Formats: sequence, C-alpha cells, structure tokens
Amino acid sequence: MHALTRRHKRRLFVCALAGVCALMPGTAMAGWGPGGESNGGSTESGGGQSGSDIVSMVRYSGSSQGSGGGKGNVTPVGDWTPPACWYEPRTAENFQKYVENVYTETVNYPGQHSYAKTAVGQFREMYKDGEYKNYNLDKADEGTWWVAVQDPDRWMEPAAQLCDEMPFWVVNGDTPDVPNAVTPEILAELAYNRLQLPETEVTLAPEDITKVNLPTWAWLDNAEFKAVDVTAEINVGGLNIQATTTARPIALKLEPGTKDAETYPASGECTINDDDSIGEAYAEGKSDETPPCGIKYLRSSGDGKFALRATVTWEITWTGTGNPGPTQLPNGTFGNTQNVTVQEIQSVNR
Repeated sequence: MHALTRRHKRRLFVCALAGVCALMPGTAMAGWGPGGESNGGSTESGGGQSGSDIVSMVRYSGSSQGSGGGKGNVTPVGDWTPPACWYEPRTAENFQKYVENVYTETVNYPGQHSYAKTAVGQFREMYKDGEYKNYNLDKADEGTWWVAVQDPDRWMEPAAQLCDEMPFWVVNGDTPDVPNAVTPEILAELAYNRLQLPETEVTLAPEDITKVNLPTWAWLDNAEFKAVDVTAEINVGGLNIQATTTARPIALKLEPGTKDAETYPASGECTINDDDSIGEAYAEGKSDETPPCGIKYLRSSGDGKFALRATVTWEITWTGTGNPGPTQLPNGTFGNTQNVTVQEIQSVNR
C-alpha cells in the first residue's frame, strides 16, 4: 500500500464509511454514533457494538435525562451549544472487531459497488497491515484507539463535521492533541444536552379567566421546580472520568402575549425565593395588594385568548473528575405557553 498523507487518510475514511452507510443497512452515520437509551429517572445509557455499528461509550445517569441521545429541553442562553462531535477511546480489541465487521459486511453485501469495497479494504489494511500492525493488539495494555463520534441529532450541522480525524492511537496517560477529545468538561457539556426540565406552567389567580385591569398573580411551587442533574461518565482502557451537570431554577420571565399589559415586576422577570419557589401564591385578603410576580391586562382578549409565555431560567454548573467545583456553564431556559382569557369587568347601570 502506498503511503497516505494525513489528508488522504481522512478522505479515505470518510469515503469508505460513506459507501457503507449509503449501501448497507444498520451502519451508524460516519461510522461512530452516540446511542443508548435513557428514559428518565435513574436509568443509565451507554455505548456498545452491534455488527459494524459502534455507539458512544459515554454513559448517563441521574435525576434528569433526555431520550435516545437527543437534545434535552434546555436551551442555552447565547450562542454557545454543547459539542456536536467529540473523540473518545476504544480498546484495541473493540476497534479490531469494528473494522473487521465493516470490511466483511461491505465486501459481502449484494450489489456493493467496487469503489466501496476498495476503499474499505484500504481502510482495513491501514490498521491491520499498513501503518499500524494488527490493530496494536500487542499493545492493548499500553493505550487505546480514539475515534470521532457525532451527536445523531446534529450530524448535518457543520459543527458535527469538525471531528474528521482518522482513528488514532493514544498511549495511556497521554492527552490527545485534538479539539473536543473527551474530558470531564466535555462530559459535562454532553450531560447539559441531556437535561430534561419540567414544563413551565405557572399557577394563576384568577385561574384561566381574568379581568381587564385586575392584577393576576403568578407563581411556581417549589415542589415542582427543584434542581435536576445528569452524570456522564466513560470508562474505557486507561480512561475513567465523570462529570455531573446540575440545573437550578433562578428566575421566571412572563410575556403576556400582548403589548396591552403590564407585568410585575416591570421587567417581567420574577426571581427565585429563598424556599426555591417563584412568585407568591394568592390568598384571600390580597386583592388590593400588588403581586410580586404577575400580570395586569389592559384590554380584553375578545373572542380569543392571549398566549402567556412563561420561561424559567436555569443556572447550570458542573463538578467532576479533577473539578470539585461547581464550575459555571451557560445558563439555560425552558418555557411553555398557556392560554389566558381576559374579559371586561361588567358594570350595572341603574
């Protein structure tokens, strides 16, 4: 086999797996896809291998998780987003099985194009008989193969294409010289994307139907808005690290659904109380008081309704291996819309 430049190796890897993905069922996008399932609660999800498909070895657990590797409900504030791709390790045996399975399934797939067979054959030769020898199985105790993984919900994004390095060997204890090589901080950012936050439906008084110029009280009970967390960890070869990402509610923003309204406070942002509740529950005898968190509509909704948008801001931090923290990550938001009917106050003329 002729010597390949780094650039040609990269193109060969993409070509080989593109042929496999396009022509053979059951193969992960770009060869390496984060998978596993999580159904909330304290269940765990993680990676494994099935035929030519290898999924992420990152495992998740905690009080809050997204499902199927998809995005959580939390939306980061600003331009920051969790990684769309990253690099993580594989044992020499695991990597050998993957490459051999890809090769066997590709060359034996009915009607497979010759270019795909040639490309995947060259890819196999590189690690079996070329630059590397027999997948470094004789060095299995000394290091691991590092591979690119994509977020399956974001693989079409340009950011997901940035992890385009060929699988490479890393000696145990060394730090891979590539961006987004998995670290405790990267794990924390991946856990961020798995945070599943409770729906934001505020309690109103009056409930559902209010009157023009009548202050409407709004609040969130502390029992439903507690901190939630996700722990991400990976334990492959000589790498055993973890990170826990925690989200805590800190504020509620009210958007009345019409310009003809006033909010309490005027900014529409209600801060969290000492007991983790937001706002204050209405009680008898408070009709003449100004609610600490609420709305006053200045006109009727007529035959329709106003779409009240309630968005909670969550402060997000992480702790983990080598970082007792907590260390700040960008705040996140999650909101919900609920319909409010506003009626004119009826008066009786005598």
